[in-house]
Amino acid sequence: MDINQKESVYQQAKEWIYEAGEEILSKINGPLDIQTKSNPNDLVTAVDSSTEAYFASKIRNTYPSHRILSEEGYGDRLDTLEGTVWIIDPIDGTMNFIHQKRNFAISIGIYHDGVGEIGLIYDVIADVLYSAKRNEGAKKNGVPLPKLDKGVNLNEAILGLNHFWLCENRLVDEKVMQGLVKTVRGTRTYGSAALEFAYVAEGIMDGYLTMQLSPWDIAAGIVIVNEVGGITTNMEGEPINMLLKSSVLTCHPNIHDSISKDYFKKGKK
Repeated sequence: MDINQKESVYQQAKEWIYEAGEEILSKINGPLDIQTKSNPNDLVTAVDSSTEAYFASKIRNTYPSHRILSEEGYGDRLDTLEGTVWIIDPIDGTMNFIHQKRNFAISIGIYHDGVGEIGLIYDVIADVLYSAKRNEGAKKNGVPLPKLDKGVNLNEAILGLNHFWLCENRLVDEKVMQGLVKTVRGTRTYGSAALEFAYVAEGIMDGYLTMQLSPWDIAAGIVIVNEVGGITTNMEGEPINMLLKSSVLTCHPNIHDSISKDYFKKGKK
């Protein structure tokens, strides 16, 4: 993707994400037609589906050669990220959308030949857009975000994580994870992976970790965090396969190895 094409795609994606946000706001207080997917807590609404359908229609009409990887069934069946691929979560944080009417976001990552070129995370309720283009920095509502230059020690860090991993589970020793929580300064749980990535990029959290996410949960966030000097891998410190579900660790580079090696690898079941 050359620089002129990237700028054009970026501007078009921004226009669509704002339009989709306006439509979500118009429906948020109406009947949401809530359904479940894989389990009773895996929720989807008609607004999730209609928002994804909106993006799919716009992309296919404007960029017929581009492909789509998305959550609610309007994407393509992909076994490669060759070419230009839009990786979309129409509402990341659907449970928050339903119960809180806040703490959810539209997330769009645009990848070319497997490389994240554009990332957009739109906090609809707060009207805050986090955005980035590869090698051009990241922004919050158009204002550049500073690099994560300030050193941070693990015992000074604020981490985002799901408190489920502090309970008995099949993936990681909860006692090891409890030790991590006792080591850091504090933890937060927002219920939207996209927003937690955005907060890491903004520097208001120092890291976010989870044991299983899909590509559409993280695609935009990876681009944005990369542009401020953060690092994103799976919990074992390896590159993430953007076609599969994966554990995720995104954080300030100073604390990455400690979380991965000293806690996760020791606690992995």
